[in-house]
Amino acid sequence: MRVDECGADLSGWSGAARPQRVVLDGFYARLEPLDPARHARDLFRAARAEGAEARHRYLFDAVPADEESFTRWAEGAAASDDPLVFAVIDKATGRAEGRQALMRIDPKHGVVEIGSILWGPAIARTRVATEALHLAAAHVFDTLGYRRFEWKCDDRNVPSKKAAARFGFTFEGVFRCHMIVKGENRDTAWFSIVRPEWPKLSAAFTAGLDPSNFDAAGRQVRRLAEFRS
Repeated sequence: MRVDECGADLSGWSGAARPQRVVLDGFYARLEPLDPARHARDLFRAARAEGAEARHRYLFDAVPADEESFTRWAEGAAASDDPLVFAVIDKATGRAEGRQALMRIDPKHGVVEIGSILWGPAIARTRVATEALHLAAAHVFDTLGYRRFEWKCDDRNVPSKKAAARFGFTFEGVFRCHMIVKGENRDTAWFSIVRPEWPKLSAAFTAGLDPSNFDAAGRQVRRLAEFRS
């Protein structure tokens, strides 16, 4: 066996599996393949909730003007295999409160990115969003066999960079003049988790998301980073 520094047996490497439209279920969150008929109304409401301009500041799409145009966007997004978009369901309410996607999918090299993230105010910075990230990462590494899981964002997007660090991604650097988004230059900050890092990170997510780590009001007892130390 010839195991590389990213934890894969390259002597028998034939690539990772391509993500499919499957439901991923957790304690607090459920990821469902985007279905406009089921999710568009809830996602439109979440996208337009207070703070919408700030949430869309660094996304490729703008704040949706009306439900009809948003539904058309959702229909196009739901038809795509890359990005493969999932609705994030808050299991406490049954509502779609956000979205995220697996994108830039490269089974040949075992690399995939999580992106197009918009977690509405009902779930942002809560255990629902944390578990939505964990469900995606666990599916990528444990089920599909990827070597590398990426997070990228505009280098000016401080909340996104802080989230990447909180989730255990490693900062790798900045691609200068990488894109033009909404008529502006974007320098892109790159983060990753690679396969050898995943077992420790996964154990931290599992412990941090355990119901015993939350008080009666749903407040976290120990921070996620404490379980990685």
